[in-house]
Amino acid sequence: MPKLTETFAKKLPPAKSDTEKHWDSEVKGLVLFVGKRSKTWYFQKDVGGQTRRVLIGRFPVISAQAARQTALGFALEWGRGAGKQIQIGAPTLEEAMEAYLARPRLRSEAHRSGLRQQFENHLKDWMRLPLDEISKSQVVDRHRSLAATPSTANHTLKYFRTVWNHARRTHDLPECPTMAIEWYPEQPKGEIIEDLKLWRSTIDGLHNPIHTVFYELLLFTGFRKSEALTLEWKHVREDHIHLPMTKNGRSFDLPILQIHHEILAPVRGLHRKWVFPSPKGPDGRLTAPTRMRWSPHAHRRTFATVAMEAGVLEEIVGRLLNHTPLSITGQRYAKPSLDALRPAMEAACKELQRRTQ
Repeated sequence: MPKLTETFAKKLPPAKSDTEKHWDSEVKGLVLFVGKRSKTWYFQKDVGGQTRRVLIGRFPVISAQAARQTALGFALEWGRGAGKQIQIGAPTLEEAMEAYLARPRLRSEAHRSGLRQQFENHLKDWMRLPLDEISKSQVVDRHRSLAATPSTANHTLKYFRTVWNHARRTHDLPECPTMAIEWYPEQPKGEIIEDLKLWRSTIDGLHNPIHTVFYELLLFTGFRKSEALTLEWKHVREDHIHLPMTKNGRSFDLPILQIHHEILAPVRGLHRKWVFPSPKGPDGRLTAPTRMRWSPHAHRRTFATVAMEAGVLEEIVGRLLNHTPLSITGQRYAKPSLDALRPAMEAACKELQRRTQ
């Protein structure tokens, strides 16, 4: 191990991939972390069977001499037992992500898998970096590098901010560096299915009849794509469909009618568990239905639009879509029953049937 002098630290080249660690030969516990864009001093020691690390500061703002003096001070204090009170150093992004995803009240499995996939696809090279090694310039550069798809750029770095702020509850971290980002404006497409007769002929012509049923159920329930793909037969009841966990983190019961049972009839008995089975799916269910000119979410918008045009109040349409009400009364007090919502579902489905025939 070399002596971490000012000259040695200055000559160290940036790391090519993972963070490199250089330990001092004289001051036990003094270490210089070298990343792609920065060099940072830490003091690290095993205390009570746990490895504990405390940030000293960035080089060259903190010189080698200052880092050595600070490390000697920590060594003295920790040797007296005070180290047990010193906080563990900043977690890596991977550690922070796993801690966030382990939250018992996390919104949904779809949120877990979506966040993990975004990090794997776009932040993989950061996963082993301590959070306090990720700078404002890095997050701004990464956001710009994803500019070809503004929604991906925004969502990825907003997920990063969520994980950072969760880690900040238990670690001494500054404000998230995403504060330096200028977010891209996003305009939702707002597409609906204008020609429902064309939609009918299109889904009836799909090669796989399971996919036909999938899109028909989307249109006549307003379900999100993930809600339909993960639907189990045990949750399809005579008068309603029960969703044990949805995007907003709560269960949901949707009133259904005879038309819904008729839609599902072709797929009954195909699988003991999944409503939409597929032998190619990772757990035996459909994950990638045939793509059409109308997205799954366009079906949800169309359900809402047709329901309102059929005379259903906007607030009731929101209830059928499992949207969170804006008012305190709607959120905490008003809990309409399935029977109270059934007439609205009947009106929406009757109008959808008329337009698709």
